Amino acid sequence: MSRAALLVLADGRFPAGGHAHSGGAEAAVRAGRITGAASLEDFCRGRLHMAGLVSASLAAAAALGVDPVLLDAAADARTPSAALRGAARRLGRQLMRAARAAWPSGELDAVAREFPKGAHQPVVLGVTARVAGLGAEDAAYCSAYESVSGPATAVVRLLSLDPFDASAVLARLAPELDRVVDQAVEAARRVLDEGVDALPAASAPLLEIGAEAHAAWPVRLFAS
Repeated sequence: MSRAALLVLADGRFPAGGHAHSGGAEAAVRAGRITGAASLEDFCRGRLHMAGLVSASLAAAAALGVDPVLLDAAADARTPSAALRGAARRLGRQLMRAARAAWPSGELDAVAREFPKGAHQPVVLGVTARVAGLGAEDAAYCSAYESVSGPATAVVRLLSLDPFDASAVLARLAPELDRVVDQAVEAARRVLDEGVDALPAASAPLLEIGAEAHAAWPVRLFAS
């Protein structure tokens, strides 16, 4: 295992397309649910324990070698919003391009052929972690961190929030991120015996509703 590969995969400069997405933060800012560091922390905490847990579990299961086709269907079933499903697949397609350049692999090629328009991003992330020599915990950490770092970075741009304050939010969430990763990896390991129904299906209705509204905006800073 090359733990350094995790640094490459989790680096914000890795060209996986996440910079164009706010993780629902843009809609939350317009709705007045995020107005500063304190409300950003609340938003990120909710996202971590809901969408973040689901995504981390999918990524961990893919890293363990669970069939990406089954996992992609499970991701679809856990994403009611068509806008969010589309965003997840666009992100998955972009991540796949970057991953195949960084870690050429027949396994990645097979997933790319199966999903020419993109598989869900957490599934691609998990397969990428696997071919990069990383484990389920590594994939879950990368996914869970992305679930909160994306909104935090977006809010710096949307509200001109002090980057130090945004970083402090992520630091305060670190212990909870550890717990979410533990839950995600445990669920992913159960998938090996119980199937994809063992994956969590935590619901975040405001994210889903906000994504549908955001998709209809004529002008927006972020794609989702």
